[in-house]
Amino acid sequence: MASSVGEGDKYRYHLDGEEENTEWRYGAPPNYEVVHKLFEEGRTKIWPAGSLEEKVQNLVKTWEMEMFHKVNLDDYKTTDPKKYTFSLNGREPMNYEEIMKNGGYNPLLQTSLPEKLRVYNPADETAQSAHLAFTTTFPRGFALEILHVYSGPPVIVYKFRHWGFMEGPFKGHAPTGEMVEFFGMAVFELDEHMKIVKVEFFYDSGELLGGLVKGPTLDSTTYGASAGCPVLRNTG
Repeated sequence: MASSVGEGDKYRYHLDGEEENTEWRYGAPPNYEVVHKLFEEGRTKIWPAGSLEEKVQNLVKTWEMEMFHKVNLDDYKTTDPKKYTFSLNGREPMNYEEIMKNGGYNPLLQTSLPEKLRVYNPADETAQSAHLAFTTTFPRGFALEILHVYSGPPVIVYKFRHWGFMEGPFKGHAPTGEMVEFFGMAVFELDEHMKIVKVEFFYDSGELLGGLVKGPTLDSTTYGASAGCPVLRNTG
């Protein structure tokens, strides 16, 4: 696990050559200035520089950035794509090919609910439509905070908090302006080269989605106009 953060982003490890050589999903590197402000205003923990907690937080944020924004597996530096698997709440693990096809959000929102009860149905969403939905809903981004680290590498176990303010519509529901947050646990397994090879998440996605459907429903004209200008590069 890297021990320092690069000059380009104080919360994510510097990855050499990104600007020049990396193939970005949305055409350019993500800009985290807006979500950094949200994080700094809303976080509940400030970890000492060089602490295990700070290192884990930076690793997880870097991993998340790669999952959401990088296209070419050769550009991934936090993981070993040949070994990597992801699972949610004990489900069958997914490999990189499956994750790349489904995008960043859909694997994180898998559900066993009957389709008629799904507020958000990942089976009906593409990587692009999912990204559009959530960046429209959270124009200031969706901040990530590591609350506790229970063990360090090679098996990292931690508790996290994700939050943002619903300032845009979601699936036909009007924005409430309220904070929406959820909590969970995760396990990251690293190999002898300190590359992530296995990720397991455990949380209730209903905590997130329930907060996004509290507003009144919008007609299609209003919803379409509101959803037309997402901030695609400020989240991930």
